[in-house]
Amino acid sequence: MPDAQAARGSDPSGLVAELETARDARDDAREAVDEIGESRLRDLREALGGLERLFDQYEADATGTGDFKSYIDFQDDLVAFVEDLDDDLPERETFESLLDLFKKKRLSESDFAEARDRLSDARDLVGRLDALADAEDEYRKARARAEERADEYAAEVEALERLQRLGDADLDAPVGTLRDPIERYDEGVRAAFREFREAAPARELLGFVETAQSYPLVGFDPVPADLAAFVEDREAGTESLAQLLEYAEYSPSKLDHYVAAPRALKRAVGGNRTYLERLDAEPLTVGWPPAPAEELRYRLDELVSVVDRFADEDVLAALHTVRGRVRDDDYERLRTAGVAEHELTDEERERIESGVEEDLAAARDAERELRDALRDL
Repeated sequence: MPDAQAARGSDPSGLVAELETARDARDDAREAVDEIGESRLRDLREALGGLERLFDQYEADATGTGDFKSYIDFQDDLVAFVEDLDDDLPERETFESLLDLFKKKRLSESDFAEARDRLSDARDLVGRLDALADAEDEYRKARARAEERADEYAAEVEALERLQRLGDADLDAPVGTLRDPIERYDEGVRAAFREFREAAPARELLGFVETAQSYPLVGFDPVPADLAAFVEDREAGTESLAQLLEYAEYSPSKLDHYVAAPRALKRAVGGNRTYLERLDAEPLTVGWPPAPAEELRYRLDELVSVVDRFADEDVLAALHTVRGRVRDDDYERLRTAGVAEHELTDEERERIESGVEEDLAAARDAERELRDALRDL
């Protein structure tokens, strides 16, 4: 449990403080922008950019003993630029003051430097937009860190609750009375399905899988559409699955002696070889340790309907025995003991022996503290 261990060794208060600081910084930055108006600041930023482009265009040619035409064009363009500014633009007076600054017979680089210096307050105002964007980004990152840590604590809580449950298991319970019928059924259904797979026509076998799709708790993967159509429509569908897979290895010229549509077979069967090779009885087994009763009970009802389509009475009898055991009052006690016996590592057993209650309470408190902060901040 690497994430849970990291969470257990950390203090959520620091993250809460970070989140609160980031929230306050964002609110202050938003207030600073709202004091002027976000749209007005964006207009100011656009105006500063436009003016800087105007300076870049003319500064070299209009200064000193430069091109007189450039000097005149700059004067005209600057006047037009300032007159076109919105009356409500922040620092508009500063822009207007540039008309007097540049109203002289000869311009120098120092004039442009002074113009830029006069606009420093305007640039500071525009900087509020960047400050807000940065503050919002830091706030999002602080929330993401807090959410990630809260999820780690949630994982820690889940893991510790599991250890607590397993630590309460009755390790002296007669687990074999539950495990034995499950293993007997699982072995029987695997053998029965192997026989069915080897002997049945591919059309019948894949038809069974398609029928099983109407039982969602059984869990067979759907038959690929092209494969289902091939075995349904072609004479080769009456062959066993093993035979079709062998045919798919043949060259088209050799295969032409055995089936009517060799290329169709190679596409449908050869193209779905992985699916066919993986087709086994695992979706029909119960497994050990088994699922909780409220989950397994409904799945077993579906398995009875599905397994009855190919298995013999012995397999069905074993399945009914398992279904009966799941309905017994002692099922969860036996299952919990089986899970503890099967799943607990040596490290987890040591943790149970040392006690998990304090760690569990601390993890719950830490997660709650972070969730509350995420809700309120």
